[in-house]
Amino acid sequence: MYFAAHVGLDESKDEAPNSAPAADVSPTDDLSREVYGLLGMPIDAANRDAVFKRLLSAVTEGKPFLLSTPNVNFLVKSKRDPEFRDSLLCSDLACVDGMPIVWLARFFGIPVTQRVSGSDLFDTMRSNLSKPIRVFLFGGGEGVAQTVCQLINVRPSGMHCVGWLNPGFGTIAEMSTPEIIQTINDSNADLLAVFLSAKKAQSWLVLNHNRLGAPVRGQFGATINYQAGTVRRAPLIFRRLGFEWLWRIKEEPHLWRRYWKDGLSLARLVITRALPVAIGLGWRRYIQKDNKEELSFEKNEHHGFIVISLIGYATRKHVTKSIAVFRSLLVEHRDITVDISRTQSIDPRFFGLLLMLRKQLRKNGKILKITGVSKRSMRIFRLNGFEFLLESDSGIVTTHSKMS
Repeated sequence: MYFAAHVGLDESKDEAPNSAPAADVSPTDDLSREVYGLLGMPIDAANRDAVFKRLLSAVTEGKPFLLSTPNVNFLVKSKRDPEFRDSLLCSDLACVDGMPIVWLARFFGIPVTQRVSGSDLFDTMRSNLSKPIRVFLFGGGEGVAQTVCQLINVRPSGMHCVGWLNPGFGTIAEMSTPEIIQTINDSNADLLAVFLSAKKAQSWLVLNHNRLGAPVRGQFGATINYQAGTVRRAPLIFRRLGFEWLWRIKEEPHLWRRYWKDGLSLARLVITRALPVAIGLGWRRYIQKDNKEELSFEKNEHHGFIVISLIGYATRKHVTKSIAVFRSLLVEHRDITVDISRTQSIDPRFFGLLLMLRKQLRKNGKILKITGVSKRSMRIFRLNGFEFLLESDSGIVTTHSKMS
């Protein structure tokens, strides 16, 4: 296994990571996040400024914070790979990277205003901090991370590189040795930027979540090649029009197979799932012009589970009061069953809330179970890509428990 590393300790490591204010940008818990469920994936409705402030807040808090940037490739992989999907579900922020996902979100009525790519965030951090954030670069081609580290430090900016490491092409286990983790932690980095393939990066980050010291960590993909200048990033007009993929094929021809396969998979998802869901949501809004959609709750107990029945419309309109109800249940530290036998509709915002409820429960080793599933509600879950929520959640030994 090829291994190369460099760590540069920052003399100011005992000072505050940055001086930018972070008030009012940090959710009190996952239920506070504005998360929507999009074809089985969680996405946060946050623009670039909001994401940037959230990352600064995470650095200040000093707690482990996993950033994910779902794009079309993430969507396709999450449909085929439950472990990969789980890495998105346990992320602390999932900002949309890729115009096709932005378009899909808008098609579903999800208020995503812009894409927030890892490359854009990296550039923002380099240029907008009054005090440098310390970054460790993990991955990239041979010699690339070292070059980028030197380029970052050649002149004062909003980022200071405190180390780099090239783990080579080994397995996840070979990239997770105590020596590698210690090298990263010794750098005292605020941000751990990972440049591996999406699957390998997400798996590595989840596996080592509790061993890593850097507060913010995430997969930044091709960013390192853009920073090094080995690959030119698409002009802004290409990015805004959603043709960055075409530019990347020009720069890296081997990518055409991945984009072709992902494009076909996306087309199938749009035809078989996105269109029926969007039509259903539009029809419901049309027939409910009087806005009399109501949601009430009924609490019971059954075999040690708290049972909460959702009666009416589980939609965005009722998320705020639903959060209050779910929080009151979580403090009891017990398994929760959500009965949907009397639920008329579930929209993307409420699917996002259910995902966050599940995440909060799993952090505490508890279970979310959904009952009262009719053929109609089964179809709603399937079309939205959340049929996995109806499966048994008794196997808590998952990526979520690894990160708790």
